[in-house]
Amino acid sequence: MQLGTKRSLRFLEVWLINTLAVLIAYYIVPGIHFVRWSDLLIASALLGIMNAFIRPILMFFALPLLIFTLGLFTFVINALLLYGIGWLMGLWGLQFTVDTFWSAFFGAFIISVVSVTLNILTGTGSTRVTFSHRQPPPGKSDIDDGPVIDV
Repeated sequence: MQLGTKRSLRFLEVWLINTLAVLIAYYIVPGIHFVRWSDLLIASALLGIMNAFIRPILMFFALPLLIFTLGLFTFVINALLLYGIGWLMGLWGLQFTVDTFWSAFFGAFIISVVSVTLNILTGTGSTRVTFSHRQPPPGKSDIDDGPVIDV
């Protein structure tokens, strides 16, 4: 398979997972709304684009807060991106809206959990889970004189 085809399929897989995650957030969080399926598809594509380009910049500028909160400020950044997508799509006349910051916060949390779970299950994202069996350490040799404490 050619490299361009692999990238296109990967993009479509990630977009589909993002769309499904946003759809699940729509059903769980009362403040997220869309009217047409095309609006949902555009919102999830826009979310993917913003996560790829704008999120790293926001993470860089928020680095002190991220360190101070042990990474929990990431949820605020994700919420701001989702809230921004609702605002931006409203400017364009598309009907994907996020009512409040708290709707965006809980929606972004659900989108993150669903996306990570589906990426792990499908092997699509950058998160990979591998299991391997380690060999037990070799037995004690005759040269050892006693217990050793490694520090």
